[in-house]
Amino acid sequence: MKTDSPYDRGDIHINKNDKVLEIGPGHNPTYRSNVIAEKFIDTNYHRCGDVKIYPHQTFVHADGENLPFKDKEFDYVICNQVLEHVEHPEAFIKELCRVARRGYIETPSLLGEYLFPKKSHKWVILDIDNKLVFYEKNKMPGNYENDYGELFLNYLPFQSLPYKLLWLTEGDITLNRYEWKEEVEILVNPEDEYYSSF
Repeated sequence: MKTDSPYDRGDIHINKNDKVLEIGPGHNPTYRSNVIAEKFIDTNYHRCGDVKIYPHQTFVHADGENLPFKDKEFDYVICNQVLEHVEHPEAFIKELCRVARRGYIETPSLLGEYLFPKKSHKWVILDIDNKLVFYEKNKMPGNYENDYGELFLNYLPFQSLPYKLLWLTEGDITLNRYEWKEEVEILVNPEDEYYSSF
């Protein structure tokens, strides 16, 4: 179940002695993670740079949908900007919940995907009623060809005070930030009009 919407990865609730797994951090791992699991080691198609690993971290080449870890081997799992890329979100989420007791998930929101889409993103993800709701991007209306990533990721955060204030006060506009324990509720391509109204 969802427990919080942290400001970012620096605001998540990891205890001092927690064993922490991070799945798919690519070029931007969380320093606190003990173990890094990465599926794509020979291509940067899904990320912005080469895989980075800090000296204290253990690297495991693994697919997030079939993790080589024991049940509840970790106290906490971080999954930052990964779920929008996966093939089978149900299997991926099931594995997160199997190997860890708690965790943090961050994805682009619907608006975030409109503003800085990536071809490697398969899903548009919404946080509705504390559920992560997945829609296949190729079935969604909208123009995902425009890419304002340079503006929203690399210019405005450093040049615009109003944008910085917006980010601090209304960060959920472009991101889904989902801290959880025990389980993560998800829906994939729901046909219920309630969810499509969002």
